[in-house]
Amino acid sequence: MTHEPLGVSAPSSTAKHIEWPKVAAKEEWQKARNALLTKEKALMRENDALAAERRRLPMVEVPTDYRFLTAAGETDLIGLFAGRRQLIVYRFFYAPDVENWPDGACSGCSMFADSVTHHEHLAARDITFVFASTAPQDRIAAYKRRMSWSTPWVTLPDDRFSKDFDVEKTFGINVFVRDGDRAYRTYFMNGRGVEAVGPIFTLLDLTPLGRQETWQDVPSGRPQAEPYKWWRLHDHYGPASKA
Repeated sequence: MTHEPLGVSAPSSTAKHIEWPKVAAKEEWQKARNALLTKEKALMRENDALAAERRRLPMVEVPTDYRFLTAAGETDLIGLFAGRRQLIVYRFFYAPDVENWPDGACSGCSMFADSVTHHEHLAARDITFVFASTAPQDRIAAYKRRMSWSTPWVTLPDDRFSKDFDVEKTFGINVFVRDGDRAYRTYFMNGRGVEAVGPIFTLLDLTPLGRQETWQDVPSGRPQAEPYKWWRLHDHYGPASKA
């Protein structure tokens, strides 16, 4: 029996007639675009201010005796920094009780991983970026090869780290800094905050159809479906999704 890729047989945008935006002359389009651009620039400045405030958050000292299994062996939290001063840990759900096991991981986490920058760019700014899961290293290594990912990925041998940093039951990003042999937690985000980190949703939001999810404010006649249901592992989409 051959394996059929998961996913819908055709993109939702071809399923029915779509009410596209009105057609306008170039001058009218440019005027509307400029009005929106003014708002986009204002939002950009607000985001800059928010980032500045984030950089000024206080931090809290954390224990450093958490254990992690890497491809090279066992290490603690300080070792996870790999000699750098900043550390970002994304809790990636890859485990026997998660969808797609054993050959795949959480589809949402995997889509996030697809959109993550090469970790070398972060390393150039004194940041170590890692994924952390409970899956064993042999499974992680095989999955990384399959998905063509290079991000360092460690195994959590117990649930202490996840419990202490709010990622026992959901994905999330924790940010730490190191001062010598002492470590501090500076930031945490999960839920919809994480989606802004990668470009997939940002690119979707640039299009007339948006994310095609029911919660979004869209004009009538645009396709919408339940959120969080459409994504797959990137090699599980049906043929219709490939150009």
